[in-house]
Amino acid sequence: MLDSIKIYLFIFGVLTIAGGVMGYVKARSIASIVAGGICGILLAAAGHLVGTGKVQAGLILGLVISLALAGQFVRKFLATKKFMAAGMMSLLSVIGLVLTVAGLIMKIAP
Repeated sequence: MLDSIKIYLFIFGVLTIAGGVMGYVKARSIASIVAGGICGILLAAAGHLVGTGKVQAGLILGLVISLALAGQFVRKFLATKKFMAAGMMSLLSVIGLVLTVAGLIMKIAP
């Protein structure tokens, strides 16, 4: 399961960076590219930590970033009902939350 979480965090990170770039291209939003870049890099770092044996640190980092993104995008999706990009990021964030919490539970409970 940890391999799946690691891969998901990498993919989520890349998609988050891509979303930030798209936000910049479409709306010239500096905030989108900065936030997307930082969050995407941190998600990729979380995946790297999970893959290199620092599992708990990687899962906690992934959980924190997923929670932050969910807080932003779930609220935005509920207000706009637009799947792109708020709905997609909401879905990806919630999946990230579920996977990282499941990974932490697996790590704690033998």
